[in-house]
Amino acid sequence: MSTQTLPEVDVRPDETDQSSDDAPKMFHYVRKAKIAESAVMGTHVVALCGEVFPVTRSPKPGSPVCPDCKKIYENLPDGGGEE
Repeated sequence: MSTQTLPEVDVRPDETDQSSDDAPKMFHYVRKAKIAESAVMGTHVVALCGEVFPVTRSPKPGSPVCPDCKKIYENLPDGGGEE
């Protein structure tokens, strides 16, 4: 078994889904090429599910992932699909 990943998709937080402890409730899949630009310039990224937000945090292993993003990612031709 193996997991495949797309080089241009990564998981990043949606700052609009914050809880009271200032931690995002879930992370979204976004294009890697836009992550650094968003983090430095404050521009917004568009997640696979359509959410739009600036990147301000990186996910840690085990972080919750948006179920819509995950489903879309797993159905991409070169997406994760296999585990």
